[in-house]
Amino acid sequence: MAKRREAFEFAGEAVAAGTARTLRLPAARLYNDTQLDLMVEVYHGNKPGPTLLVCAAIHGDELNGIEICRRLMGRINPKALHGTVLLVPIVNVFGFIQKSRYLPDRRDLNRCFPGSEKGALASRLANLVATELLSRASHIIDLHTGAIHRDNLPQIRCDTSDPVMMAMAGAFGAPLIMDSRAKGVSLRGYANQKGIPCILYEAGEALRFSELAIRTGVRGVLNVMRMLEMQKGPIRRTTAVSAIHSYWLRSDADGLVNKKIRLGQRVNKGNIIAHIVSPHGTEALPVRAPSDGIIIGISNIPVTNEGEGMFHIAQFQGDEIEILNEQLDEFLMEFA
Repeated sequence: MAKRREAFEFAGEAVAAGTARTLRLPAARLYNDTQLDLMVEVYHGNKPGPTLLVCAAIHGDELNGIEICRRLMGRINPKALHGTVLLVPIVNVFGFIQKSRYLPDRRDLNRCFPGSEKGALASRLANLVATELLSRASHIIDLHTGAIHRDNLPQIRCDTSDPVMMAMAGAFGAPLIMDSRAKGVSLRGYANQKGIPCILYEAGEALRFSELAIRTGVRGVLNVMRMLEMQKGPIRRTTAVSAIHSYWLRSDADGLVNKKIRLGQRVNKGNIIAHIVSPHGTEALPVRAPSDGIIIGISNIPVTNEGEGMFHIAQFQGDEIEILNEQLDEFLMEFA
């Protein structure tokens, strides 16, 4: 008879092999002495394997990742699982309650790693995540969305020179991979410094649900689990294309923005992609694409001040822009 796998020790509890538990990590207290906890869904498989951490809402207003985690809860069977999955739908519980990207002291939690046990609120919460969650993970998927009023095309950000992260990114199946070396003070950067492969999924807009972002994310996490041999099943691949560079096209004037393109659309150098107009006049200032590329991020506010970012454009090498352009039509239709 095969030896039973040892229980997973976490938050003072033992999660038996082949079972799932919802556990709490005490995070802090509110001013009224109300306890706030990090809720962690632990799936401890019957058989050994990687420990995958999937976390969302490190920025409290980024909601798509929370729904991705919720839908994943019905798709993971601990009895058939190889390894352990830790799902943390809401990392920044304070920001989530306030519908804010930040913590109450206006600090960005994703700029506070590894934190300190005796520091201020942001530092303490980062330290809790680093010591109790990141330290137990062999692989990490960090779920994000665009900032408020900005919509992002589904994309993976990682260090593309790392073969493990590139394997995870390729398996995930988002249409675009962005080469991105994370800051050491971010969750991903700190994890990478500790030798833990961590990829970041970015899609959608803060404070909004996007079915495109959510369904791509659910499929992507399951794909990575299958690539890591944690779960059986086919990897539903989209051949991801890596961008060589990206930039925000910023406004040259103040006024209203009449967009001529949509998220995911290809642009050629010189194309008029918007007009900026005064609310008190008829003259229209054309906004032209400075280069060939794909629109991977877009501001959803139809007003602008000079210098504000309006369109995030990714550039590609050789014929990869053609490959991505063709794939995006199929990808967007599949998830429409």
